[in-house]
Amino acid sequence: MILFPAIDLKDGRCVRLERGDMATATMFNVDPAAQARAFAAAGFAWLHVVDLDGAFAGRPVNAAAVNAILAAAELPVQLGGGVRDEATLARWLAAGVERVVLGTLALRRPEMVRAACRRHPGRIVVGIDARAGRVAVEGWAETSEVPARELALRFEDAGAAAIVYTDIERDGVLAGPNLEATAALAEALTTPVIASGGISSLADLRALKALEGVGVTGVICGRALYDGRIEPRAALALLAA
Repeated sequence: MILFPAIDLKDGRCVRLERGDMATATMFNVDPAAQARAFAAAGFAWLHVVDLDGAFAGRPVNAAAVNAILAAAELPVQLGGGVRDEATLARWLAAGVERVVLGTLALRRPEMVRAACRRHPGRIVVGIDARAGRVAVEGWAETSEVPARELALRFEDAGAAAIVYTDIERDGVLAGPNLEATAALAEALTTPVIASGGISSLADLRALKALEGVGVTGVICGRALYDGRIEPRAALALLAA
């Protein structure tokens, strides 16, 4: 199981939000490139980067910080936030981003996402962010009536590399992952699922590791890595076992 350390970008800095609320941003590092190097030195195999400002604006806003991360750490980067058209997607893939997460587009323009999966095999991830089980888009500012499971099933045969499933109510507040919803989603799909939201301890990681057999192949962790609640070497050893 892959552990993705999260680098969330706001105003060019590494921050963590609570439940996606930009007013709750806590700054952890003013230098995203340095943070990327630190995660690489700690032994992580991937980086998960989100342009938070871009997610709200509908276009890349922290491009300079993302480019600095790409130049600083020789790790594959999974990037989301602000990708709303084919031109932006193509630019990021050409810049060296390994996988692009498409969330709002999955709801708004599903055929574009399906086409992108065909054109870029293994490099497109579908992002499904849920509030009370319903899909939220536009930087989580808007909640639809579409159930998360229903949207995920629409892409079951699209060839996406994975689905990132985030429980918004748990994200950034160290409340523990939504194991029941994550397991149910993974069991309904053949597409691999990456869990996100609420990871606070090695016990949480151990519980997610137990879902590997139903298709949970990765987990994204942010605040608990930044504040020291989770020690990287112990976490990586646990998930690699």
